[in-house]
Amino acid sequence: MFEDNNLKHRFEWTENGLTAFAAYVERNGALVIPHVEAPAALRGTGAAGRLMEAIAIHARKTAVGIVPTCPYAVAWFKRHPDAQDVLA
Repeated sequence: MFEDNNLKHRFEWTENGLTAFAAYVERNGALVIPHVEAPAALRGTGAAGRLMEAIAIHARKTAVGIVPTCPYAVAWFKRHPDAQDVLA
C-alpha cells in the first residue's frame, strides 16, 4: 500500500506489516529524493521497486517533478525509461 506521509516528508510502501520509504525534500516545485530504504526483510523482494513505481504514478497524478539523488532512485529511473516523464 502506498502513502505520501507529509508529516515525515516521505513516501511509504507497506507490505506484510513492513514499510519501505523514500524520503523527499521539496525544492523549486519538485521533490528531491535523497534516500530510499527498505527493512531487511523486504530487501530483494522488489518492494523498493514497487515503491518507486508508485512514486512515479503519484507524480503524474499530482503533476510534480521528481529529482532522484539517492543512488537506488537514480538507478531505478535509468532502468525504467517509461518513468522519465516525471523527472524534473
